[in-house]
Amino acid sequence: MKNISELKEKAIVFGWITGILFFIALIWILTQPLQKYYLLRTVNSVFIEKNDPRRIAPYTGQYNVKMGLFGYWYSMYDSKDSMFVFAVFQDGILIPLGAIVSDNGTVKEVIPLSAHAGQVLDNLPQSILQIYIRRIETLGEHR
Repeated sequence: MKNISELKEKAIVFGWITGILFFIALIWILTQPLQKYYLLRTVNSVFIEKNDPRRIAPYTGQYNVKMGLFGYWYSMYDSKDSMFVFAVFQDGILIPLGAIVSDNGTVKEVIPLSAHAGQVLDNLPQSILQIYIRRIETLGEHR
């Protein structure tokens, strides 16, 4: 009898944990469009603050490839280039960066998207940055 009640308690705890994880995943999926919109506004605000004439727009391409790197694609206004906005985790801090990707899939430029990112980008080892660039170029070839 004691084993059955322990099993019931474990099943209830497992059910709660599963329900909470399901709820978190559902919220994450349903808020993706909102996250993309706010990220678009933030990146364009950074360009405005830096007096950079470039702007990004929502990406209208198709994604037929499994994502290997977490980030969002955006189109560039008045250009065939696109921008991949992502974050690098360095020394316990997320560093927001944007990579300008040409029409043929090569990374032209990596842009820091915050004042702190600008400071850290200079100290970021080139090997780590090259790993991210290669991953982005792989994604750029398949979009």
